[in-house]
Amino acid sequence: MIYNASSMMMYLILIGPTILLGMLAQWWVQSAYQKMSQVPARISGHDAARRILDANGLYDVPIEPSHGVMSDHYDPSSKVVRLSHDVYYGHSMSAVGIAAHEVGHALQDARGYAPLVVRNLAVPVANFGGSLASAIISLGVFLMIFGMFKLASWALLLAVIGFAAVVVFQLVNLPVEFNASSRAKDQLLSQGIVSSSELPYVSSVLTAAAMTYVAGTFSSVMNLIYYVLQYAMVSDRDG
Repeated sequence: MIYNASSMMMYLILIGPTILLGMLAQWWVQSAYQKMSQVPARISGHDAARRILDANGLYDVPIEPSHGVMSDHYDPSSKVVRLSHDVYYGHSMSAVGIAAHEVGHALQDARGYAPLVVRNLAVPVANFGGSLASAIISLGVFLMIFGMFKLASWALLLAVIGFAAVVVFQLVNLPVEFNASSRAKDQLLSQGIVSSSELPYVSSVLTAAAMTYVAGTFSSVMNLIYYVLQYAMVSDRDG
């Protein structure tokens, strides 16, 4: 919500670096993915996922191909691993690494990993909070244009609460993603899918992917700080 020069400067200082970090993280993961896609693996992403699932007794967890690029995910509600075309059929370090990561979430689910349980509970709250914040911010701008600062401050307070829900979700999500990658690497080694000399190839993809979550969390925190400061400024003006 930018309404004067100082607010604009605040926005650039807080949000500008997060945009650059997000762009860098996306470039890193795409670069790592492309490079490791050229390094062959002995089996496909699907076969790697199936081997890990079966070795852990999760015979009833299906693996399905999904549409889109890098659309890989584990659906805890349906108990299914979905892999993008290149990962499902690919015989590369990228494919087996990403497939194993998604299976890592299935293992978390099967073992009752507490942060995953919390994350799953937080998803609808975070989605609602993010949507609420986006809508309320537009309302706040409208109210400020017409000098209705009291109502604008209440709108900003709701936006802060909404963004806070998103930040909580992001913070809970970080250990879930890092743990899934750790499980993936352990399983790839223990099941003989990759050797110890090949593990760095997989790690490079998983580390790059993890940085996108770090960047997303940092961006959410900075947005929350920005709207808290905006709320304070508008509240002072109202007072």
